[in-house]
Amino acid sequence: MANIGYTLLLVLTAAIWGSGFVAQIEGNAFGPFAFSCIRCFIAAGFLALVFKTFDAFGKSPRKPKNSEETKLLWKAGFFCGLALCTAMNLQQLGMFLGTSAGKSGFLTACYIVLVPVVRLVLGHRISAKTWACVIITTFGLYLLCIKDGFSLELSDGVSLLCALAFSIHILVIDKFVNKVDPIRVSAIQFLTIGILTAPLMIVFDLKFPAMDFSTVAAAAVNPRAVAGLCFAAFCSSGIAYTLQIVAQDKINPTIASLTMCLESVFAVLAGWAILGEQLSTREICGCAIMMIAIVFAQIKR
Repeated sequence: MANIGYTLLLVLTAAIWGSGFVAQIEGNAFGPFAFSCIRCFIAAGFLALVFKTFDAFGKSPRKPKNSEETKLLWKAGFFCGLALCTAMNLQQLGMFLGTSAGKSGFLTACYIVLVPVVRLVLGHRISAKTWACVIITTFGLYLLCIKDGFSLELSDGVSLLCALAFSIHILVIDKFVNKVDPIRVSAIQFLTIGILTAPLMIVFDLKFPAMDFSTVAAAAVNPRAVAGLCFAAFCSSGIAYTLQIVAQDKINPTIASLTMCLESVFAVLAGWAILGEQLSTREICGCAIMMIAIVFAQIKR
């Protein structure tokens, strides 16, 4: 198997994101945009502390050495943050407009199809084996996420735009990943998201100009909400998204997108292990099909 260590980093990333759905349910007590804004500022501060610590011990090999490299770093962080901020908020909007959680998970993970399509448009060759793995994984994802039939509505179009934004995020990382410090670029990414999401938090969650802090204040003294926020900030954001950037340095973006869609599998398993939810035969088959396709995608000819 190719680059097995980096592939395992993406599996760990997917596991953190998948288990993070449980934390996100609790953390949303802050309000959807307040939750996103606060978690991203915390993640940016956490990652800044990490790269400063690495600097102190001389462990930052891609630390910018001149103004040109610094500009490239900020450019990479800004565009990664812009794509990810768009994806996160479109996903939230799609669910607000009526897309169910299961359908949202399926439509969002359609980035596994969009990534190779966009790469094909950009002139990259996609092997027949990779296309087969994409199709098989999409079928497994459908079995896992869609339980009550499938039809597309206006709100679902927003979720598909979210998938496009996630695919762009993956491809932007691929463009810059071997040129910048992954921890620094991840910190800038979350700083960008926090700044861009703050106006949405002020308008929708704090109800500008009323500036009602009661919801945020109530969540701040709710241990479950705070725990969910902390998990999302430190683990889902600070650790998992940084691992994604590190791993994509060595992994083809199409294969990376296939591996990261295991997030849906881990979300179902987390619901079963933590919340006591039951796994249907259909869901088990979906998980198995996705796992087989993703393992097959890693095997060299």
